[in-house]
Formats: sequence, structure tokens, C-alpha cells
Amino acid sequence: MHEFPTDSHGIIFRRAAIDHGFTDSQLARAVADKKLTRIWPGALIAASAVPAKPEELHRLKARAAAELCGGTALSHESAGLLHGLSLLRPRLARVHFSTGFTTGGRVEKRRHLHSGALEDRDTTVFDGVGVTTLERTAIDIACSAGFPEALAVLDSALRLGADAEVLAHLLDGRHRRSVAFARRALTHADAGAQNAGESWGRAQIIVAGLPVPRLQHKFYNSHGDFIAQTDYDWLGKLVAEFDGMTKYQSHLEPGETPFDAMRREKEREDALRRLGIMVIRWVWKDLQRGPVVPMVREWLDRLGLTPHPTHPMYAQRTLAYSCNRW
Repeated sequence: MHEFPTDSHGIIFRRAAIDHGFTDSQLARAVADKKLTRIWPGALIAASAVPAKPEELHRLKARAAAELCGGTALSHESAGLLHGLSLLRPRLARVHFSTGFTTGGRVEKRRHLHSGALEDRDTTVFDGVGVTTLERTAIDIACSAGFPEALAVLDSALRLGADAEVLAHLLDGRHRRSVAFARRALTHADAGAQNAGESWGRAQIIVAGLPVPRLQHKFYNSHGDFIAQTDYDWLGKLVAEFDGMTKYQSHLEPGETPFDAMRREKEREDALRRLGIMVIRWVWKDLQRGPVVPMVREWLDRLGLTPHPTHPMYAQRTLAYSCNRW
């Protein structure tokens, strides 16, 4: 294959290729031969380099769109992925931009142009690309989705170092769609959630009005030896793990097999049980199908951890949410 010029992210821009002496016919031939893939009008990548994950492909499309369109800042999910936010069910069909004006928003074939005024403090340059700031991006996403999505993005923003006071300020006086979800999510946002899946599980627990778990607590045995750090726990009596087996198998230690990782995870779980702690777990399909809340409620009841609804340990039920929004 011809050595087409690429940028630092592997993107081949048509104008750069033309400047290097290539022709449109050569580019078209490479696409027809499935050696190149168009990711945006005027931007291509090697077919062998097309990312398997939709989020990674969207990052490349967003970079190409920002380079070729210009004039506005990447925003919403497109900016979020560049910032490294962990998003729950992101909208990736189009690249998202903010116009910077109170009018002019529209949805095109490849772009979603969001209206809304932008002050200088709302935008920044991230890795060479103009984007809305981490805080503005998180709030824009949180105000355009349901409670689980809002909690996931705000958890992630705090984990990346977002300023909680700035997040709260950006919500002041807003009357946008889903702003109530965003405000409630911010009251529960916790940097301890390690990914969108963990946030989704906690969102279901909060919406059900169950006691909100502690995140990433470390457990030690009577000798002071570290035993485990868990995704969720309730008063050190009930522990829950999200996607536990997959998570530990994906971080194999040198020389380990998947079976070794499974045995290591079982030993970890047994050590927690020897401390008198009940361990439950769920995976992504459980979050989709709905058994998480009944399972948590059952074990909270069994272990006497379900306080009276007026107890501060209980999640507030200030809003009603439909499970269909999940």
C-alpha cells in the first residue's frame, strides 16, 4: 500500500495526501481495495487500524471533524470521550459540537450541533483539539440523558479531577431537559465508582430507595493483612462486586492463566467470607435485565441492614424514575 501521510493518531487527511503528491483516484482505489476506510469526508485511516470499540472509532471521527469543520468546540459525548469520561450508552451516531450561540442547533447526517452560549471559561484545548471543559462537558451530557447516565458521567468527571463546585455552578438556573436528573445525580456523584457499569448499579440501588453502599472500601484481617478492595459494601457486612470474574481475568499476573485468576478471585472471596462478610456479584446482563435490586434488597433484609425509610442511610426518594429509562 502507498505510504499515505498520517497524523499522530493515524488519520490520513485528503488535503495532506494531495500535498504529498497523491491523487483522489489513488485514495479512492485504496478505499475500494479495502486498504483505507473513510471515517469522515476528507479523512481516512488504514483499514487494519479501524478500532473495534465504537468509542475509540468515535474519538477518531471527532478529531477529524474538529480538524475539518472548525469554528465550534467539540462537546457532549464527543468531548467526553476525548477527556476520557466513562459514559453509559453514549450517543455516537454523530459528532457533537456546541455552536456557542443560543440558537442554531440542528441535527445533520454526521454532526449534532448543540445550541447554547459558551463563555471563554467553558472551552479549552485538549490534546490539540478545541473542546468544552471537563466540567461543562459532564454537565451537558448529564442534562441530556436519564439519571443512570447522569450519575455515570458525573462519577467519572469527579474521578478525573473535575471541580464539584464548578459542576454545581453550571447547573444553577438551568431549565434544560433532564436537569432534575443531573441535579440529583450530582448529590450522589462519587469518584470511587471506577466505571459506568459500577455507576449504573448504584443508580439502580438509589432509584429503588435502598441504602447507598460505600465504594472501594479496603478490608483487612485481624493481623492487619490486606484482603480486598471491593466495589460496594454496606457497613462491612455485605459486599457486592460488578463483573468480578471478568475484571480479574482481564488483569492476569505474569505467568497466570484464566484458571489461576479464577482461583485467586475465589480465594479473595473466601477470605472476605471468613471475616463474616456476605459477597454477591452481578454482571452487565444483570444490570440490563433487572435482578440487581431484588438481590441487594434480599441480602440487606437477611443481614438486618434495611433501616427504617427515615434513616439517613436510606437513599432519598425525591423523584420517581421509570425502569424503562435504564
